[in-house]
Amino acid sequence: MEIVKKNFHTLLENTKTLADIFEVVKSTVWQNHRKSRAGLMLGLANLGNHPQGFLGAFYPVGTNVIVMNKIPLERIKETRPELYRPYIFHILLHEYLHTLGYMDESGVRQMVLDITRNAFGDEHLATRIAADTMPFFKNLVYPDAAWKPDDTKLEIVKGFDRESTSYIG
Repeated sequence: MEIVKKNFHTLLENTKTLADIFEVVKSTVWQNHRKSRAGLMLGLANLGNHPQGFLGAFYPVGTNVIVMNKIPLERIKETRPELYRPYIFHILLHEYLHTLGYMDESGVRQMVLDITRNAFGDEHLATRIAADTMPFFKNLVYPDAAWKPDDTKLEIVKGFDRESTSYIG
């Protein structure tokens, strides 16, 4: 019996929402590690900006939420919209692996690179971002501006994890 490998490149290109991209993330993890987790939420927040680095997202351990920084998303739309899906894939994959219990940062970075390379090949933007984010920094942060947010209001993305179950109480 032949295992059919999904065309992740096409799947990612056809995504329209953050939830769609997350479905591709979950599929790549399942294909590579046979692990999954349902019931996750995505929150978008202004986590600030710094020209030499920034926080793309984080996973508060023990929760069911991934918090993603809205600032790089806005910057990508202004500078290189073709980075939007690959960048989001990269960030969500990294944080999703944390939700699965992988906590070692260097180990997770290597897993992200391996999974992304297996799914897309070496030349895809997602793989290039996973290999080294530095060449993309000018498209992810606002130059010559550093700020911490005054308001870290969390905007929950509706319908993010399609495997989530609603219960009637």
